[in-house]
Amino acid sequence: MSDSGSQEAPKTRIPRPTVGNKVTVVLGAQWGDEGKGKVVDLLAQDADMVCRCQGGNNAGHTVVVDSVEYDFHLLPSGIINPKVTAFIGNGVVIHLPGLFEEAEKNERKGKSWEKRLIISDRAHIGKSSQICPCTLFDFHQAVDGVQEQQRQEQAGQNLGTTKKGIGPVYSAKAARSGLRICDLLADFTQFSERYKALAQQYQSMYPTLKIDIDGELLKLKDYVEQIKPMVRDGVHYMYEALHGPPKKILVEGANAALLDIDFGTYPFVTSSNCTVGGVCTGLGMPPQNVGEVYGVVKAYTTRVGIGAFPSEQKNEIGDLLQTRGKEVGVTTGRKRRCGWLDLVLIKYAHMINGFTALALTKLDILDVFTEIKVGIGYKVDNQTIPHFPANQEVLQRVEVQYETLPGWDSDTSAARSFEELPENAQKYVRFIEEHVGVPGKKSRMEVQELMSSFLN
Repeated sequence: MSDSGSQEAPKTRIPRPTVGNKVTVVLGAQWGDEGKGKVVDLLAQDADMVCRCQGGNNAGHTVVVDSVEYDFHLLPSGIINPKVTAFIGNGVVIHLPGLFEEAEKNERKGKSWEKRLIISDRAHIGKSSQICPCTLFDFHQAVDGVQEQQRQEQAGQNLGTTKKGIGPVYSAKAARSGLRICDLLADFTQFSERYKALAQQYQSMYPTLKIDIDGELLKLKDYVEQIKPMVRDGVHYMYEALHGPPKKILVEGANAALLDIDFGTYPFVTSSNCTVGGVCTGLGMPPQNVGEVYGVVKAYTTRVGIGAFPSEQKNEIGDLLQTRGKEVGVTTGRKRRCGWLDLVLIKYAHMINGFTALALTKLDILDVFTEIKVGIGYKVDNQTIPHFPANQEVLQRVEVQYETLPGWDSDTSAARSFEELPENAQKYVRFIEEHVGVPGKKSRMEVQELMSSFLN
């Protein structure tokens, strides 16, 4: 009752806001190089928008269309679909010369991109440095190389980074001394002062580092007009995409679960969150808008660089997997280490990401094996452990418990459906599904099924 004695009208409850469009996420479930680009390419054929949410040009996807090979390191590989809008989110670190060089290379092969690329104004920028009289490098890349050299000299081993400068950029971001796209496009005088301060900070830390500060600022200023039409307020742009007309939005993860800065095999990891949480923080969107989460799993295991690898095969088996699978890194050109499929690792990735389905790739590489081992458990000091160890030294001591499955010893390259696979190949796929507890999309030959899941 009010003071006048009249009865107040009941308050109207504000309705719960609608969720809006949901994004489909493609993530690597191992140490990268699982074939995410192939899965993304298939899904992007019917997508309206594709997004990158983390990492930088340390990622590498190769997509072949009409016998033409396209390499992607920073651009979302789904941009290969001419009807798609590509969005680079705030969680990505951008080396501007590399971005334009990559785009121009692909454009020469017939793929235009400029009018279909949107960049978040909150994304951080990599910079350039002259470290010898005739060669220009990203100064974060130069710092990355110096840090790797110091680790080798001081501890006897480095981290095996790609030396693309990703760690130093994310370090500057965390230290709150980094520079973002919005800073470049705002007041260039203030941007220049902050750039100089950051460059001088690195020079004081690494006296051998030479940086042509004025020359680099001139180059960055030239990029302002080129990049300005592509830049949007990323949070607002993403919100409009989620809550506007129905839209099929695809997020392509870079790197993979075991390279995640928090959950990977630390310290031999990348510098960003490449698990599902990085989708939300790297795009500026709430978790309620995450829909399907596809974990891409190679039918065996590979890793580039150093760090623990429990199921690695340093023998003729590993050599055969490397040769048949053509296991060479897209970004680094380094040969990948190879081993049997490790389901302890895959289950761990599932615990973090909540995969709704698995896409199994490169099953045909196993065609020549009469028997195939699959890691299903870990022992440390003769004790079975129920988890994936966080500590590198413990992980190095892991004894993998294997289940031996019969191979199919026959060519599966002509198979185009799950039913066409040999019986033992089907059993291999079913074994993975049952052990991980996630339905598979069967194989790379059957991954087209993802399309129907994406559209439903």
